[in-house]
Amino acid sequence: MTLLTYESVAVRPVMVPLRRPIVSKVGGYREWPLILIDLYTREGVIGRSYLQPYLRQAARYVVPAIEDLAAAREGKPVRPLEDWDEGRRSLNLVGYEGVSMIAVSGLDMAAWDALAKAAGLPLAGLLGGSAGPVAAYNSNGLWLDGPGGLDTEAGELLTDGGFSAVKMRLGYDRLADDLLAIDTVRSAAGDDAIIMVDYNQGLPPGGAAHRLHTVDDLGLYWFEEPLRYTELAGHAQLAKELRTPIQLGENFYGPEALAAAVAQRSCDYVMPDLMRIGGVTGWLRSVPVAAAAGLPVSSHLYPEVSAHLLRVTQNAHWLEWADWANPVLAEPFRIADGMLHIPDTPGCGIEWNEKAIARFS
Repeated sequence: MTLLTYESVAVRPVMVPLRRPIVSKVGGYREWPLILIDLYTREGVIGRSYLQPYLRQAARYVVPAIEDLAAAREGKPVRPLEDWDEGRRSLNLVGYEGVSMIAVSGLDMAAWDALAKAAGLPLAGLLGGSAGPVAAYNSNGLWLDGPGGLDTEAGELLTDGGFSAVKMRLGYDRLADDLLAIDTVRSAAGDDAIIMVDYNQGLPPGGAAHRLHTVDDLGLYWFEEPLRYTELAGHAQLAKELRTPIQLGENFYGPEALAAAVAQRSCDYVMPDLMRIGGVTGWLRSVPVAAAAGLPVSSHLYPEVSAHLLRVTQNAHWLEWADWANPVLAEPFRIADGMLHIPDTPGCGIEWNEKAIARFS
């Protein structure tokens, strides 16, 4: 394998259109912000990754942090495991979470992509596994924009890629609307469909138990983040009381946060987000804690990189399929029979559509 050396980084923010606008308890979006990262090495290999910082203005803070991290590594070998520790230490005076971890994560994913390309292997192969299909659910719709129309949308999400599982969002102001939405989606999807539910931290601590006990027997696959993500004790109580599994993880910043949730038995399933868990290195250092505790491990967003990691993860569960980055990808990953199929090409499989990037910059 060719040894690589940091040279420079190019970081570009873009706003891409969404096929279905996002309407959730954390906000509404018709466009989606991405931060595209190109890591240049002296050997000519380019590592690529992207971040999804939710807020358009976040680029003002994240982009300079990535550029500073890369500048500090110029002329040094690309060694993601060591670089991850060094990057976190260099920013620890402004915190180990938030922008610090997001910047470290973005550069880490690009570094692993570069190493896999230099080795001539898919990332999963570099990590000791193989490229192949990964079980996925469709997360591209069923938002909180009213129960009307959910039946049509549920049918579209299932047939668009041969999915057997979809995610819907709940947490309407009225419990009756939650119940109507569940009934609508179930009637359209059929009894055999798997329906995950995401509350996006939207239930008040005082009312969450009543709301969730009411829908606990309706055949839903999991309840995702019903409370604010920091409420580990509250989630632990819900996990103890409810038959439907509690899913947490998209807001875990690094191995320490995941370990704390596992220790408090705050969830039955975990789903790390690569932007927050620490990129590829953060995933590799975090998910063994969950797997050792017997917790199934799913992914949150970043399907291109997450798919490689799930292929080498003990207790791998579900990949969340969202096509929000597809407008800037040269070759979006193929979905068929409810599976994401990793291309058998070197790296993570992320290459840019430069014409589209020019339009969305």
